[in-house]
Amino acid sequence: MLAAAKRFTSRWLFQLKDSEPGEVVLTMRRVFILPTKAGMAFVGLLLIMLIGAVNYNLGLGYALTFFTGACAIADMVLTARNLALLRLAALRAQPVFAGESAQFVLRLHNPTSRDRFAIWLGFHRDGEPVTVTDVAAGSDATVQLSAPTTERGWSAAPRVRLTTRFPLGLFGAWSYWQPELKAIVYPYPEQDAPPLPTTGAASEEGHGTVGLDNFAGIRSYQPGDPMRHLAWRQIARHDPALGGQLVTKHFEGGATAELSLDFNELPAFLDLELRLSRMTRWVLEAEQRGLPYAFHIDGRRYPPALGDAHRAACLQALALYGKEAA
Repeated sequence: MLAAAKRFTSRWLFQLKDSEPGEVVLTMRRVFILPTKAGMAFVGLLLIMLIGAVNYNLGLGYALTFFTGACAIADMVLTARNLALLRLAALRAQPVFAGESAQFVLRLHNPTSRDRFAIWLGFHRDGEPVTVTDVAAGSDATVQLSAPTTERGWSAAPRVRLTTRFPLGLFGAWSYWQPELKAIVYPYPEQDAPPLPTTGAASEEGHGTVGLDNFAGIRSYQPGDPMRHLAWRQIARHDPALGGQLVTKHFEGGATAELSLDFNELPAFLDLELRLSRMTRWVLEAEQRGLPYAFHIDGRRYPPALGDAHRAACLQALALYGKEAA
């Protein structure tokens, strides 16, 4: 009951939410401020100055004490305004493999005419790294925060904590934000996986044993063509950066390999995560070797293909196998 009451108080006091889609504005209601250790020491100094001024009836002492206190109040206002009215938005998150750190890209927009300095951002977890940024008036700043991943599936971005002590460091202002951003986490590839389950007399490049001996000419590059087949001599004569075209060598003859990656054909006695890791390794290896591959899992069937889109679709199916898609 105590933990539930603490969570309720935190959600009510700090305006915490499970998810905040779209752009979020840090209103003054969402900015909190307290004195820092330096600020508490400064308060003690003010008390000593005030006691001295009262004890010795020093008019200049009163003036210095009240002027210094006014500077502290001004610092408190400026510190809170350094965060207030910032607009926050979640941009993107790149796919990663389990065990790697997911990278979440966030944007801070400053619509006001005041520059914002020394804003620290980090995920609200102990030991998480933080990054610092400035946001000029009327401009944006993009930051990238990382969070570790431990298992496959969707990994939601943790709650973000924004803090600042600008300009004097006597007060610390902070705010929380829960971006609606998720990264897809693929299964970690098996290290010593068995060879690809290929059939037919095909080589690594997807051609038969005769195919690589029968050079048929040069053709335009197509997505999925192996990088080792690029015709570098012809490409060097026509620089693609100057409007030239990528070309690749074309071979004929030989039997094409029949590569089908079927999850159901793996031994049933293997651990589920091990089977998913093995399928992940095979997908990556087939892409690296330029072998078009069919992919079957959980009723999903992808025809033989190559390329980033096919690879991403297969790896996402592996990542979400047995999990509810978010």
